[in-house]
Amino acid sequence: MNITHLKYAVEIEKSRYLNKAADNLYMAQPNLSRALKELEDSVGITIFKRTPNGMIVTPDGEEFLERAKKILRDIEDFEDIYTNGKLHKETFSISVPRATYISYAFSRFAGTISADRQVDLFYKETNTMRAINNILHADFKLGIIRFALNYEQYFEEMIKEKNLCSEELTEFNYYLAMSQNHPLANRNEVDFDDLSEYIEVAHADPYVPSLSAAVVRKEELPDNTKRRIFVFERASQFEVLNMTEGTFMWVSPLPEKLLKQYGLVQKKCACNQKIYKDVLIYHNNYKLSKLDKMFIEVLKETIRDLYGK
Repeated sequence: MNITHLKYAVEIEKSRYLNKAADNLYMAQPNLSRALKELEDSVGITIFKRTPNGMIVTPDGEEFLERAKKILRDIEDFEDIYTNGKLHKETFSISVPRATYISYAFSRFAGTISADRQVDLFYKETNTMRAINNILHADFKLGIIRFALNYEQYFEEMIKEKNLCSEELTEFNYYLAMSQNHPLANRNEVDFDDLSEYIEVAHADPYVPSLSAAVVRKEELPDNTKRRIFVFERASQFEVLNMTEGTFMWVSPLPEKLLKQYGLVQKKCACNQKIYKDVLIYHNNYKLSKLDKMFIEVLKETIRDLYGK
C-alpha cells in the first residue's frame, strides 16, 4: 500500500466509474484497475463492489476510505507547512484573457501580500483554449476563459467534458477605447460606419476550436474596418492607441485609473450588441488555496467597482 493508491481509491469513490476516475487521474483505465486490485490485496478487504451502475463502496470500504481521507488531509496539511524541512513557499498560478480589469485586479492582489510571505505568483495572458490546456497539462491552478454568448453551449460542454469547475464572473458588451485626442473622442454616439476610416488595434489570437481562425476573426472583427494592427501584448496596445493617430480598440470595460494613465477614453457603441462572458475555471479535484481565494475576492471587488454589480 502507498499514498498514491489511497488517492486512487478516493478518486474512484468520487467519480463512481473507473473510466471517469482514470480520466481525472490522467492515467489508463487498466493501470487504475491493476492499482486498485493491488491495494485491495494488500489491505485484505474489498473496497468496491463492481456493478453495471459503477463502483459501489462496500461497508469495509467505507471505513477504509474515511481513514484514507484523513491520512491524505494530514499529508496535505503537512505539505502546506513543510517541504524538505523548509517553510513551504506558496504558489499562485492563473491563465487569463488579455483583459485589463483582470490584470488590474491581479496587481491589487499582489500588493496585498505581506512582504514576509514566501510566494511565487504566475500570471499568463493567453487565449481560451490555451488557458484550459494550461490547467489540464501545464500545472496552472486557475484559469479565466472568455467567449461570445453564442458559443456558450460549446464551452459549457467542453468544461464538463474536461472535468472542470466553473463560475461565471461577468457578462459585458465591448467598449471602444481610443486616445482622448481621437477625432471621435467627443462624440456622444459612435457607430460602425464612424469607425470605417480609422485603424483598429486587435488581439492577434481569437480562437474557437470548432471554427477556423479565419471564420472566428471574421465574426469577432466587423468587416467594415479597412486597416488593423494586430498586437499580442496589452500594454503595447495601449501605447499604440495613445501614440498612433486614428486608432481604436474593442475592450472589456477599463478601470478609470488606467484610462488616465494612458490618456484614453472609452465609449459605448450602440451597434455592437454582442455579449461576452468571462468564466473562472479550475480542475474539479483541486482545492482552492488561501491565495486563490484572496485573488478571487479582489477580482470580484474589481468587477463590482467597474460594473456596479
